[in-house]
Amino acid sequence: MLRDMLHEERATGSYWVVIPSYNEATTVREVATRARRHCSNVIVVDDGSIDGTVQTLAGLDVTVLRNDENRGKAGSLMRGFDHALAHGAVGVMTLDADGQHAPEEIPSFLEQTTQYAAAFIIGVRRRDQRQTSFWRYAANRIADFWIGWAAGMPIEDSQSGFRLYPAQLLRTVTIPHGLRASFVYESEILIEAARQGFELKHVIVSVTSRSGPTPSHFRPLADIAGIVRMVAWKLMSRGLYLRGLYRICFKRTESASPAHHYHRQEVPGHIHK
Repeated sequence: MLRDMLHEERATGSYWVVIPSYNEATTVREVATRARRHCSNVIVVDDGSIDGTVQTLAGLDVTVLRNDENRGKAGSLMRGFDHALAHGAVGVMTLDADGQHAPEEIPSFLEQTTQYAAAFIIGVRRRDQRQTSFWRYAANRIADFWIGWAAGMPIEDSQSGFRLYPAQLLRTVTIPHGLRASFVYESEILIEAARQGFELKHVIVSVTSRSGPTPSHFRPLADIAGIVRMVAWKLMSRGLYLRGLYRICFKRTESASPAHHYHRQEVPGHIHK
C-alpha cells in the first residue's frame, strides 16, 4: 500500500529533486539518472560550470537550468526551488552532484511525508569519524551546536545537503544573510524553519566519499565562521535566546529513521532546457 502511494505521488509530479552542480561532470549524470528513477521531476542546476556539465547530461529526462555565471550553491538552490514551485511542487528534495548521497534513499524521505506532510526532513549522515578529517568533524559539531541554539531545538547534521523542503516553507521563508554563501543559506533556513514552527524530522542516510575530481566546496574554517556570525546576529536579536540553549543541552533529539537501500541501474532519457 505504501509503495503504491509513493508511486502515485511520483506519478503526479508533486515532489521534485534539485541537484546543484558546479564542475561535477564526472558524477552528475549518474546521480541524476539514479534520482530520476525515484522521482519523475529532477532538476539539475549547472552553476556556470566549465567542465562540460550540460553536455554530459544530454539524453537524460531531466530539466537542466544553467546559470550564465557562478552564483554559488545558494543561488542555484533558489533557482531550482523557484522552478519547482512554479510547476506545482508540494515538496523539494536536494542532494549533491558529487555522488556522496545515494538517490536510492529518496523513498525514505517520501515515506516520512505520508505521516509528516509539512515536515522539513534532514538526511543525517552516519560516517565513521576516522573517515573524516578532524577539522571537518569539529566544524560540523560546532555548526550543529550554534544552529541548534538559534533554532531552539537539537539538530543533527545541520550541514547535510540531503534534504526535503516542504513547499510552504520555501514560499514563506526569508533568508537575509545567506543569499550568496551556500552553507550559511542552508544553515539559516534551518533556523528560520524552526522559528516559523515547521516540524523537523531526521532520516539516517548513507554517505560515500566524493568520487569527483574537484575538492569539496566546504571550507571548514571560513564557512563555519560565516555560520557563527549569522547565528550570533540572530541570537543577539533575541536577547541570546537562553531558552534555545537550554533546549539543546537538555532535550534529546528524536531518533532518526533508517533509510532503505536499493540496487542501482541505468535508465535512458532526454534533457529539457
